[in-house]
Order: sequence, then C-alpha cells, then structure tokens
Amino acid sequence: MNSSYRERFAATLSHRAPDRPPMDLGATDMTEIFGGPRRLAGALGIPEAGTPEEQDEAVLRALNIDVRGVGGILSPVGGLQRRISDSEFVDVWGIRYAWTGKHFDAVERPLAGATIDTLERYPWPVATDIDPAVIRRMAERARWLRDETPWVVCGRHPVFGVMELGCWMCGFDDFLYRMAAEPEFVLRFFEIVMEYQLRVVDLYYGALGRYLHFTTSGDDFGSQAGPFVSPAMFRRLVAPALERRIARTRVHTDAAFFHHTCGSVFRLIPDLIRVGVEILNPIQPGAAEMEPDRLKAAFGDDLTFYGGIDTQYLLPRATADGVADAVRTVRSALGAGGGWVLSAGHAILPEVPAANVIAMFRAGSEG
Repeated sequence: MNSSYRERFAATLSHRAPDRPPMDLGATDMTEIFGGPRRLAGALGIPEAGTPEEQDEAVLRALNIDVRGVGGILSPVGGLQRRISDSEFVDVWGIRYAWTGKHFDAVERPLAGATIDTLERYPWPVATDIDPAVIRRMAERARWLRDETPWVVCGRHPVFGVMELGCWMCGFDDFLYRMAAEPEFVLRFFEIVMEYQLRVVDLYYGALGRYLHFTTSGDDFGSQAGPFVSPAMFRRLVAPALERRIARTRVHTDAAFFHHTCGSVFRLIPDLIRVGVEILNPIQPGAAEMEPDRLKAAFGDDLTFYGGIDTQYLLPRATADGVADAVRTVRSALGAGGGWVLSAGHAILPEVPAANVIAMFRAGSEG
C-alpha cells in the first residue's frame, strides 16, 4: 500500500491500517516546534534559501509530513486589549501577560474574586468586532491547501477552551474552587463565553469549514496525576459547553473534531467521546493511566490518538536511536489497525536536539 497523504489520513480515522501513520509537525498549536521546522534544515542538509515559510515547507517535505495547518485564535479589534511594552500586553479578555524568558505568562487575573454581578458588567469581547478580512485570508489559505496541494488540512481552533479561560481569568485556585463551591458562577461564566464562541464558530467555520479534513480544540482537563475535576463535575459543568461547540461546528463542516487536553484524563474520555470528540491529543505516556496500551484497549474503537511521543523526558534527553525505538513501541500500541497520528506530545522546545526530531519522523516513515 502506497497511500496519498489524504488517503492515509482517512484510513487512519476509519481504523484501517495505513502503509505508515500520518505525521504532523507544526500543523496545530500543540505540535509546533520552537524556531519553526526550518530549525531542522541544517541537520537535514537543506540549504538556507527562500523565505522562512519556504524553508519550513522544504523541511516538512523532507520528513514526509502529511498535515498542514491554517487559521487560529481570532481576536476582535479594540476592547480591552492593549500593548503596554515590548514585554507586556493585555489581551482581549483583559488578562495581562509578561515575558518571563521563554514565554508570555499571565501575571494579572481580571476576574479573581469576581461575583456573578461582575460577570454581567464585564466588557466581554464581541464576535462581530473580528476583522472579516482576517477570516477571508484564512479561508483563501484553506481553499488553496485543499484544492492545490496534496496535504491533509487542519483548521486550528479559533477560540480558547471554556475551562482554561476560566482558570486564566480567575486564577486556577479561584476557578477550581468555584467549580466545587459556586457552580452557579461557573455555569454563568460558561454561558457568557459560549455566546461569544458560538458566534465565532459561525463566522470561522462558515468560511473555512468546507476545506478542512479536521479541526482542533484545546482545553486542559488534567494534571500528571489525574483530572482536575471528577467525572461527575466534568459531566455537569464542562461537557455541555464542549458538546454545544462541537454541534455548532458540525453545522458548517464535516471535518473530524480533534480535542487537546494535557495530563491524565483517562476517566474523562468516555464523556469526551459522548460529546463528539473523534481525535484525542496529546497522549502523555508519563501521565497516570495514559499508557498507550491501556488507551488503545479501552478506547481504540472510538478514538484516533494523536501524539504519544514524550516531550518531557524522551525527546530532550534520549539518543536518536532511543527516540526511534520509542516511536516503534508507541506505533505498535496505538497504531495497530490504524487510529494513530504520529506527533510529539506537545510543542517541541529549543532544548530538543534536531537529531531526535528527525529520528522520530524517520522511524514513523518506516513501512
């Protein structure tokens, strides 16, 4: 079997064994590599020529990467967002961020200690303030990828997850406490945010949906040791919002729905499947109950797994041969009979050697 990129992806989603697993480097927000794919060019013998985008594409082709991404988080014009300095800004939700050396981290939570009355008075972003020209450019890029290239087209998510947004705006300790003690606050917060998100879904997928093979979503539900909340609490508070978003997305597209959640979420997976998640990312093998064999046995008939190559210890610390062996092991577990897309478990940081990234995809390309 010598499949095309799209045939390989379709076989994988249908749980039919492809010639090799589809592979992704940088198509989603969660599978990026710091410095871009072009960081690997020298190690692959690719000369520095052309634009950065052309160098990225040359690397992706050299590694036989199947997926290309388009789109991303949409931000309305105006509102609360403002630039404070080169190292500090406030986003459209009113969260202040500062550069801390490698990332912009949240340093001020605008809804810490808020009440429901605060929610009613808060200056929330307005979906109709999103510049339509931004969406048109995304749609044209998506059309070009679908019609003029052989790649699998991934639509990056245009909105944040509702639970992570609550944790960012209130603070993790504040919001998780409220989920247990003040669920009425949480439900009202989710309701307000969903009003905005569903309008964005209409605008975004109404323009891009016809061109996508799958689309992403992100909202972290777990720590290394277990879910942040019990399955019952997740089912009551969080799952209904995700279910509404997925249902509204499917009004505009038949793209498969991918959800990213870090951590140990084994006990939440039945509800993720129930609300419509078809692809689960990132599969952290070091988190509790997230071993590839366990996941495949329990949910392999219902989910496609996306990721599974450890970014905490394996990729930064192992030898290239060790990485290749790990890929083969994960492939034998998650990829048996299809249902697995090869990628790193999260963004590939600068300390990961280029040789290890290349080894990961060279092992994935083995027939």
